[in-house]
Amino acid sequence: MKYGYFDDKNKEYVVTRPDTPTPWMNYLGLDEYCAMISNTAGGYSFHKDPRDKRILRYRYNNIPQDRPGRYIYLREQDSGEYWSATWNPLPKPLADFKYVCRHGLGYTLIKSHYKGIETQVTYFVPLKENLEVWIFKVVNTTKEARRLTIFSYAEFCLWQAMMDQNDFQYSLNIANCACRDGIIYHMTNYYPKVAPVDLAFFGASIAPAGFDCDREKFIGPNKSEANPAAVEAGHSFGSVARGGNPIGSHSFHLELGAGETKEITFVLGVAKDTRTGAKLVAKFSAAGFAETELARLKENWRDYLNHFFVSSPDKDLNTMVNTWNAYQCRTTFNWSRSASYYESGIGRGMGFRDSNQDCLGVLHTLSSRVRQRIIDLAKNQFKDGSAYHQYSPLTKKGDKTGYSDDHLWLIVSTAGYLKESGDFAFLNEKIAFADGTSASLYKHLARAVKYSLKKVGRHGIPLMGYADWNDCLNNMGPGAESVWVGQFLCFALKELARMSELLGKKKDAAAFLKSARKMQDTINKKAWDGQWYTRAFDAKGRPVGSKSCKEGGNIYLNSQSWAVLADITERGQQVKCMDMVKKYLDTEYGIMLLSPPYKTFYPYIGAIGTFAQGLKENGGIFCHANPWAMIAEAMLGRAENAFSYYKKMAPTTYNDIADIHMTEPYIYSQFIAGRDSHEAGRARNSWLTGSATWNYIAATWYILGIQPDYKGLKISPCIPKDWKEYGVRRHFRGAVYDIKVKNPRGVSTGVSSITVDAKMIEGNVIPSGKKGTTYKVEVTMGGKDAR
Repeated sequence: MKYGYFDDKNKEYVVTRPDTPTPWMNYLGLDEYCAMISNTAGGYSFHKDPRDKRILRYRYNNIPQDRPGRYIYLREQDSGEYWSATWNPLPKPLADFKYVCRHGLGYTLIKSHYKGIETQVTYFVPLKENLEVWIFKVVNTTKEARRLTIFSYAEFCLWQAMMDQNDFQYSLNIANCACRDGIIYHMTNYYPKVAPVDLAFFGASIAPAGFDCDREKFIGPNKSEANPAAVEAGHSFGSVARGGNPIGSHSFHLELGAGETKEITFVLGVAKDTRTGAKLVAKFSAAGFAETELARLKENWRDYLNHFFVSSPDKDLNTMVNTWNAYQCRTTFNWSRSASYYESGIGRGMGFRDSNQDCLGVLHTLSSRVRQRIIDLAKNQFKDGSAYHQYSPLTKKGDKTGYSDDHLWLIVSTAGYLKESGDFAFLNEKIAFADGTSASLYKHLARAVKYSLKKVGRHGIPLMGYADWNDCLNNMGPGAESVWVGQFLCFALKELARMSELLGKKKDAAAFLKSARKMQDTINKKAWDGQWYTRAFDAKGRPVGSKSCKEGGNIYLNSQSWAVLADITERGQQVKCMDMVKKYLDTEYGIMLLSPPYKTFYPYIGAIGTFAQGLKENGGIFCHANPWAMIAEAMLGRAENAFSYYKKMAPTTYNDIADIHMTEPYIYSQFIAGRDSHEAGRARNSWLTGSATWNYIAATWYILGIQPDYKGLKISPCIPKDWKEYGVRRHFRGAVYDIKVKNPRGVSTGVSSITVDAKMIEGNVIPSGKKGTTYKVEVTMGGKDAR
């Protein structure tokens, strides 16, 4: 079933039914303020940190789902009937309630029509502001005058989300929320104080007739958001919150003549004091000001997306790369995995591994911010080369749990930044370690690989530690080894060798390459299982991910794709690995992480067996790992497989079967249920996932083949043979490249010639051009390496 469609012209996804299988959400805010909102206005907001500066509440895994939210109630004063402008939280029959939601870039617009009253609410977070704006418009479409009472509603969190949800003997006695001069102020203090104390404010562009600040008064006993006592009564109660559960609710009496439109602008945010809050409400209440700021936001996103634009024969690829995938990459860069509808925001901060990978998806648009993010991440590394697994964006304090891959990802983000920016001096920048002293970024990277080279087990392969990328292949015991980390280490060593050469450190480069050769020789000797690579060795030295394994998990995806990415063996063996992936792991919805799934929990393998078969890492289709298979196939020149895998992952391809896929058809999810699940094809955990960045990299760097390199912009496509041509506009190091790729021979790979402004260049790497200049590039596919 379809619940909406893509409006590519306006860069919106249009939801045409409010009863989506799961809440289909959007992220509002580009800076310090984040507001999550669903297609029926559920969701919450936070400032800087979802754990310690949560502004609005959200009740996870609750019935009814997706509560509370940013609600606007309407009550007909003459009949007493009431409803919501956003369908929820009091859904009316869809035969009577006309609805459309437009999720755009940084804004959400929900429009409805019920009993002759048309409403429109536009939610957005203005640029560089720590607040959100709700522009509410109501139209009387009938020929008779109508008398309405409008109620706003937002439920405040008591700042610290963990305490707010758990410590009720404390939290229900600290609220301080009242209305002054028409503005509601949430002035509750909280403990411990990990940041300067702010207050929240909630005001409107017109003076309210009444207000409520106490949830129990507004909702009433034995009621819910679906039938609040104040709305039923037709007036506010004027309650304040001194303890209990604080909310913000205004009421307004509106009389609308036939065909008349009225508008109220709501402003909700954080400020240092009430005076500042009042000024911000006044600022955004001025006629036309909010609409102007919304226009500025849209223009900002247009400029952002212009850094990479593709026109290809495939509509799904165009829609994802040009809009939604780039949009999701920006969101994951902002918030890592900290807060979504599936991550409560109280257990995770900025992931070290995650944030390093997220840098890759915004390199071409946010180069300076990526540079600063890498510095922040390097500060969370220890002198021995290891790193925190995650850290709080407010306190900068981390959590060191012994993951064996975290520290190596710093090499990946740094390499990406250097290739994109050409800022090679960055390697010499001094950065402090988490446990004192400072060293150049280059030395941070060198210590990362040396740490892994020292921590090896009986086979000479890196120790697993608590876990590696596969979080639930964990707690396997002392001596367990990760073949995948060994492959990843080879990849990192080779990348670091290239950086060493840039600095003229030839001895270092030789040493890194020597270590890489030794490790890959060890892996080929100890971990080749005849047709594929094993995934790990348990604490007793037994293989995991081998055809000999009786528990299940005979073949894993990552140790096959990374054999290609790290180039640890000859081409024939790499092809064999990926053929086995195709044979044993590929499904109609994507590639499973392993097969067959484990039927029960085995302590010596880890928590992976606790998942139901086909879910998460136990045979689920991880959308994060699938792009690594795409990249591997592209590196092998096998475009048919690479593009087939890409299309299976693209959320757009699930728009017609949304009742199976269930999550947003415009955003990547963490995983899709595998073939062994009774819900095969169902996606889970959307938005904040490494799936965003790696699908973007697979599409732009490897399929379209527009890839930043240390020496310039590399052109190396791997496309379907029936593509006759495609175009890409790409910003790179301050210049703009209008690239036209022609495929006269109907090949998938290989470049015959490249001209830049009609001048032929040698090879397939375009040297950096002059900043502020636009270059016309023509690429003809073919050549001796064509496939």
